[in-house]
Amino acid sequence: MKAHIIKIGNSKGLRFPKVILDQCGFGNTVELRIEGHRLIIEAVSDTRAGWDEAFESMASLQDDAPLLNENADTHFEQDEWTW
Repeated sequence: MKAHIIKIGNSKGLRFPKVILDQCGFGNTVELRIEGHRLIIEAVSDTRAGWDEAFESMASLQDDAPLLNENADTHFEQDEWTW
């Protein structure tokens, strides 16, 4: 498929048909990179995708205890911090 580069203000852009956007899974943000003389456009995955399932799995294995001891005073908290 060929596409025309169009002027958008001081920039230029491409218009993608909705069917292409849907097939590629593009949302409002995409990842761009250059490889040689090629422009690669990829859908951006949700940074926290799969976290809910991981947390549920951790909870079922009772592996969801806090990593930090909130009651532990550090040297900084004792000597340098003003409460």
